[in-house]
Amino acid sequence: MALFGRNGVVHAQASGTTASNPDELQEVLVYGIRASLRESLETKRQATGVVDALTAEDVGKFPDKNLAEALQRVPGVVINREFGEGERINLRGTAANLTRTLLNGHSLATADWFILDQLATTRSFNYLMLPADIIGKVVVLKSAQADVEEGGIGGTVDVATRNPLDLNPFTAYASVQGGYSEMSGKTDPQGTGLISWRDKDDRFGVLLAAIYQERHLRRDGVEVLGYQPVSASDPTLVPALIGSALFQQDRIRKGGNIGVQFKPTDQVLVNVTGLLSEFDANNVNENYLAWITRALGNGGTLSNTTVQNGTVVAGRVASLNNGTQDFGVVYDAIDRFARATTRNVDFDAMYRPTDDWTTHLKFGYTDATGNTNGQPFVEFGAPAVLNYDLRGTAPQVQFAPNGNGVTVDPTNPASLQLIFGSLHQILNDDREQYGYLDAAKKLDAGPLKSLKFGIKRTNHERDLTFNATTYGGFFVPINTLPASTFAGGLTPGDYLKNISSPGTLTRYWQVDTGAVERVLFAELEHSGRVLYPQQSFSAQEKTTGGFVMGNFEGDHWRGNLGLRIVRTEQTTNGAVFAGGPGSIDNPFGRFIPTTAERNYTDTLPSLNLAYDVTKDVVVRFAAAKVMARPDYTDIVPRTTLNPGALTGAAGNPDLDPYRATQEDLAVEWYPDRDTAFTLALYNKDIKSFIVDVPVAGNFPIQSATQPNAACTPTSTPNLFNCPFTINKRANGGGGKARGAELGFTKPIWGGFGLQANYTYSDSKLDSGDPVPGDSKNTYNVTGFFENKRLSARLAYTYRSDFFVTFDRSTHLDQSALKSLDASVALNITDNIALTFDGLNLTDDKIVQFADNRSRPRAIYDNGRVYYAGAKLRF
Repeated sequence: MALFGRNGVVHAQASGTTASNPDELQEVLVYGIRASLRESLETKRQATGVVDALTAEDVGKFPDKNLAEALQRVPGVVINREFGEGERINLRGTAANLTRTLLNGHSLATADWFILDQLATTRSFNYLMLPADIIGKVVVLKSAQADVEEGGIGGTVDVATRNPLDLNPFTAYASVQGGYSEMSGKTDPQGTGLISWRDKDDRFGVLLAAIYQERHLRRDGVEVLGYQPVSASDPTLVPALIGSALFQQDRIRKGGNIGVQFKPTDQVLVNVTGLLSEFDANNVNENYLAWITRALGNGGTLSNTTVQNGTVVAGRVASLNNGTQDFGVVYDAIDRFARATTRNVDFDAMYRPTDDWTTHLKFGYTDATGNTNGQPFVEFGAPAVLNYDLRGTAPQVQFAPNGNGVTVDPTNPASLQLIFGSLHQILNDDREQYGYLDAAKKLDAGPLKSLKFGIKRTNHERDLTFNATTYGGFFVPINTLPASTFAGGLTPGDYLKNISSPGTLTRYWQVDTGAVERVLFAELEHSGRVLYPQQSFSAQEKTTGGFVMGNFEGDHWRGNLGLRIVRTEQTTNGAVFAGGPGSIDNPFGRFIPTTAERNYTDTLPSLNLAYDVTKDVVVRFAAAKVMARPDYTDIVPRTTLNPGALTGAAGNPDLDPYRATQEDLAVEWYPDRDTAFTLALYNKDIKSFIVDVPVAGNFPIQSATQPNAACTPTSTPNLFNCPFTINKRANGGGGKARGAELGFTKPIWGGFGLQANYTYSDSKLDSGDPVPGDSKNTYNVTGFFENKRLSARLAYTYRSDFFVTFDRSTHLDQSALKSLDASVALNITDNIALTFDGLNLTDDKIVQFADNRSRPRAIYDNGRVYYAGAKLRF
């Protein structure tokens, strides 16, 4: 008989015996790692387009706690681990915002926990919000298809949650682990559970899954926050700030999903699903910095210099009057109350009125919030004389006596004075309502076997609200408090032990976050917060689309040809600096609320062909026109400023989307059901990248003293008019993303097996600039062993150097990223297994630089993480 499988696909049900011999099994059933690999290969083999897949067993057997960590094993996919855990993916040499992520075939709202990501408001999905244990199957669609939602130039990741009618009549699963983080020295609980039931007639089923993961994270780092010319007359670059940074965070990830399926007849299947994921991410970041550009910009001196590759890599810096005035050192302590939440509810109904017709209705709602509900921030500074050197394994800073014989002591709060404090709040909301209706008709018109067509309507809204404390109203009443008011103990005794050089600052006083919070929240009761217009906006995006697609089939070949048309209606609201009629007075300047509207239509044809050269060899070809919409922050009429560097960024409501044409060619050899040798080639011709165009402009800054010699005072106290270089978003030239992917999967002998893949990627703009996230060489090697009692995997991942982004007006690049991860399960009984996992076993570091190795940007040490526990299955 026939039945509906996952996502409504019709499968034939095997009887388990042959008619000629009832005792003869049709196939030998396999479980665990080998079964999951077989299912993944079967998905890839039977697809018409170019795809890769991960099944639930794949995800469950990796030592991965979120989906990005699991997806990095797929050819063409890379991740970064700046905070020790992968959060976003780059697919086929494109930036993270050019990959589309779907949940059960529709978009999923996303928001971020980290304040810089909250302010960036990109479209790239944060996979921290998708714990791996609640996932049933993941399909990475690398070629486009008309019935798949638009928005992915790199590709589309479609995540399917488990469904009760696909599982055994009763399924229960639980996992309990303790996770030990080497850097923090703490052990935290981890737990997941799933229970699923369906009736004996396969008519009704219910599934519930839940997850709880906790982790105390510590990251040691040495940072160089940008490079700037020594002076207007000397273009040689000098480091802006050199700091020793300590990041600590309490991460709690909890949530789950529900699935209810109802099949009243063989012709009707109703599926209601819901997802809730919450990520508590309170964190404290402390950074004790040599403030070089401040010292030089306000009358200080630079001497005893060593220059390499146009950069002053070593020298002596003194703030004004031989280090006795202004500032040469600054200490930032930022305490953030951060949280991200993603929710989704979806109604999916499929109806087959006849054997020839299938109709499908889907509608639902998804939303997400990414909030820093409070950011207690205190900053301390002092005049200083210092010697720095960037030539060691890590940057070095040593303080020296100034003209008065005083040397800054990083372990003594009395060496610094309080120079700034704030308690901002950032609220980020993302939500969408959606509806889809499509139908498919079986045909017998020669090679045309079926015709599928449908429509969709979405209404997406994104809001960012920045509520800020003012300088005069909030900070001035507390600016005479001594630094000792906020002082706690010293940095940990092993701080920076794995990455420092002789001379690196490894010891300084830390703030007492409790004292900081008491002072600042008490002050907030008197001053309150006001809207910060230049960082606040709203965007509404409505899309109306439709598609038609024919499915073709002949002797040894199959394919689809389709057309997707979508219209985007965009309305954005922001504020721009301006005076005159309509302007609004605000403590941060005068602004005019601005609304902009923009509409555009895209016509997206696609073709996928698969030809079975032999019963074991498949050749695929695909071609399509694809698009991806700009990030929300890019299309808003607003300007954001970085006062310390006198730089900023501006949106542009008139931006066109990214548009590209792409071609794929793949050859796949499947000698047996468990083995595959694959080669895929791709070419993406991206017509217009969105780039930064520098423009000059004057903007106000709040400060007790003149922030920079180029700034001039205004009639408002503590408000200065300063010249900025603003990077305005614009449609620039095109670019190419080309590459090749090689894959190999095979059981070898006696329970041993191997998976390996290599990706070569060559992506760049026509201007010659690099594409964010593109590594030229990436490879994964995973060895596995499995028998009745033991299941083990050892996975090594490597990606070569890559460009991260433009930051503080310079390139931010990252050295090769490597990771060795392991997973072991020992089956005590058929239902109980002991588990052991390890992440980053080689203890690799994050190393970043600007353009060349003479300009280090950061070295981060996240350490190793180990897990041990037990799994129960029924």
